[in-house]
Amino acid sequence: KLLVANKAWAKSKIGQDPLFFTRLKDVQKPKYLWIGCSDSRVPPDQITQTQPGEIFIHRNIANVVVHTDMNLLSVLQYSVEVLHIKHVIVCGHYGCGGVKGALSHNSLGIIDNWLRNIKDVYRFNKEELSVIEDEDKKLNRLIELNVLEQVKNLAKTPIVQKSWKDLDGPQLHGWVYDLKDGIINHLKTIKPFDTLDDDIYRYKF
Repeated sequence: KLLVANKAWAKSKIGQDPLFFTRLKDVQKPKYLWIGCSDSRVPPDQITQTQPGEIFIHRNIANVVVHTDMNLLSVLQYSVEVLHIKHVIVCGHYGCGGVKGALSHNSLGIIDNWLRNIKDVYRFNKEELSVIEDEDKKLNRLIELNVLEQVKNLAKTPIVQKSWKDLDGPQLHGWVYDLKDGIINHLKTIKPFDTLDDDIYRYKF
């Protein structure tokens, strides 16, 4: 089914623009790096109406930025140093199953180690979250707080800070997508050299 759909898509693209694939095959110059959740209901290109070549994408469970994740850091370094990305977006989504799992005390297998990062976000914000009685509201607020924390984690990386020094970019953005209406909500933007949580995270180059 997928391969048949692919052939139909390629034929349609060539019909609309005979040079479409010719332009794509030699170069990509995206302005955006998208760090999003693996959830199949949140396709970055469709919800932002971007075309192939316009957005560089990395996805994992619950859109987490971990300073020991070589996969993510490799994508980040390539995007800022080679592609000269202008904007890095961390986009979560309301109702995220990964964040919901982090709120639980149930062991879910190997993913427990990954969700530990979100449990830490809960601990950082326990005073605010513990007074929210409605479970859906608590979940969605933790989803927002998780996005905010991951944007801050990006700003703490030497990769981003060196790019700020050398290229005066990228800007970092925290967004949350709402599955109920398809709208993306903007939470935060960090610009080059904005103040970090603590100066201990600032690197010299």
